[in-house]
Amino acid sequence: QVQLVESGGGSVQAGGSLRLSCAASGYSYSSYYLGWFRQAPGKEREGVASIVIRSGSTYYADSVKGRFTISQDNTKSTVYLQINTLLPEDTAMYYCAAGRRPGLQALNLMSNWAYDRWGQGTQVTVSS
Repeated sequence: QVQLVESGGGSVQAGGSLRLSCAASGYSYSSYYLGWFRQAPGKEREGVASIVIRSGSTYYADSVKGRFTISQDNTKSTVYLQINTLLPEDTAMYYCAAGRRPGLQALNLMSNWAYDRWGQGTQVTVSS
């Protein structure tokens, strides 16, 4: 099983940038797909970006395209989420998650149920 530890969150002003990190450890890291999710107070957790480790293919929620970039460094077993032009509505707890359901369609990579392992989260707070 893979274990996930997020870092890089913080408090920033609108318009700023952050890079979140998700360090993975454990067996068969390369067989997983990893996703970034966020949950704002009073709202459901939503998927924002995902990457298939073996192929490097990336996917984004429409709401974040152009501002969020997911990437990986396989030498460090780490996935990153670069967030640019931060908005107050980006304020949320951000979670990294991993899954490896065979045959999963790309359109489901933003779904919570597709993931089996979750990190503890890192808080992002954006002030206007």
